[in-house]
Amino acid sequence: MEYTILIELGRNTMTFSDLNFIVRALPLFLILYYIFPAKVRPWLLLVASLAFYCANDWKFVALLIGATAINYGFAKLVYKKKKWALVLSIIFNAGLLTGFKVAGRLDLGVAFPLGLSFYIFKMISYQVDLYKELIKEVSFRNMSVYFTMFPQILSGPISRYSFVETNDSWTALPVEEHPSKWQRVQDVLAKIEDGLKYFVIGLFMKVMIADHLVVLWSDIKTIGYESISTPLAWLGAYAYSMNLYFDFWGYSLMAAGLGVMLGFPFIENFIQPYAARSVSDFYRRWHATLGSWFRDYIYFPLGGSKKGKWRTVFNLTVVWLVTGLWHGMTVNFLLWAMVLLVIILVEKFVLSKWEKVFKIVGRINVLVLIPCTWVIFAIHSVRRLGTYGLRLFPVMNNGIAVNQNDILYLLPSYWPYLLMGLIFAIPFVQTFYRKHKDNVFITLIIFVMFWISIISLANSAGNPFMYLRF
Repeated sequence: MEYTILIELGRNTMTFSDLNFIVRALPLFLILYYIFPAKVRPWLLLVASLAFYCANDWKFVALLIGATAINYGFAKLVYKKKKWALVLSIIFNAGLLTGFKVAGRLDLGVAFPLGLSFYIFKMISYQVDLYKELIKEVSFRNMSVYFTMFPQILSGPISRYSFVETNDSWTALPVEEHPSKWQRVQDVLAKIEDGLKYFVIGLFMKVMIADHLVVLWSDIKTIGYESISTPLAWLGAYAYSMNLYFDFWGYSLMAAGLGVMLGFPFIENFIQPYAARSVSDFYRRWHATLGSWFRDYIYFPLGGSKKGKWRTVFNLTVVWLVTGLWHGMTVNFLLWAMVLLVIILVEKFVLSKWEKVFKIVGRINVLVLIPCTWVIFAIHSVRRLGTYGLRLFPVMNNGIAVNQNDILYLLPSYWPYLLMGLIFAIPFVQTFYRKHKDNVFITLIIFVMFWISIISLANSAGNPFMYLRF
């Protein structure tokens, strides 16, 4: 059911993996963006971002514009150190997000606006940073672009306002410092090339790894959790883990690559999470911009870990409770968050006392327990989740006939995609790319990856990014 809903969503949106976006909209926009003078580019990006949002969710573009205008009004007051305005802005933004989340949970027939979480988080961080004087002036242009920019509007990453201020392609240099026309062209082409490489790698991860492994997970659901063998259950857990990882890491690389093409700095949203030494370290690396947002705007304001052991436990509980509710107001997401909370608390207050044991158990937690927690994340029904759990850990027999060789029927079709996932998950591969990304041979490989992805897209119905539903 969930997979079908996502497919239907994908037919009505223009995401980064849409051929119309890749071969038509993006090239046209880049040409226009760099033809216009530097001072016009922010406005052009604003218009293009609103058009992109309309193409994806036109029914809620008025909500995005309205929220932006209201936050601008709050910002004028927050800039003057009006604390009540800051509090009201937070209540307004958090209330807007909560209202739509609750409406969706109560099945009131109200759709959830695409990207709402991500631009609301930006709006809250903007108001808080403005009050803290981390933002020096209120610029309607820059603020609007920051909230709505199309590389981040649907699923992040959640950049900070300083991200917008560091765009050097918006700055007109003094005449005496102005480079030659050829030098300007070279600089632009270098940015586009660098960003395009990240975009293509992300596209390949999405199309060739995530979109194939999601079919494996769908096949397991079709067989029925009560009928799969324990080996296939574990294969499914790792397949779903890779599916989610490469779907969202692929999206993040595409979004970051688009930003680089437009003159913004690269945002690293996934910092080799499966090389983490513990679950807490894993979530500092996984969706890093979301994790740092929760840290800076929830955990630290509550007192962080500076007010004693029990206050730290309370603060972490609040953060993980919010994290679970943000992903979805269903039992499985709350259970997922609470399981992770327990693991993190054990790591922090128990295992950390024995360094050598922690090094071993921490890695086991990342490589074994994390895939198990993704199963909780994936299955919304508690009953079906329990069934899958008994397949992972067959401590009792529920009397259903199981084909012990079922994994042998599925593995031949999916092993190439599982192998690619394992290769891309190796930290050395990412390190090697960054060191040699300008090598001609690496560029040729990326060129081949691009056309493989395009051919695959041309022959498929398309599968939208998983995080669009958050």
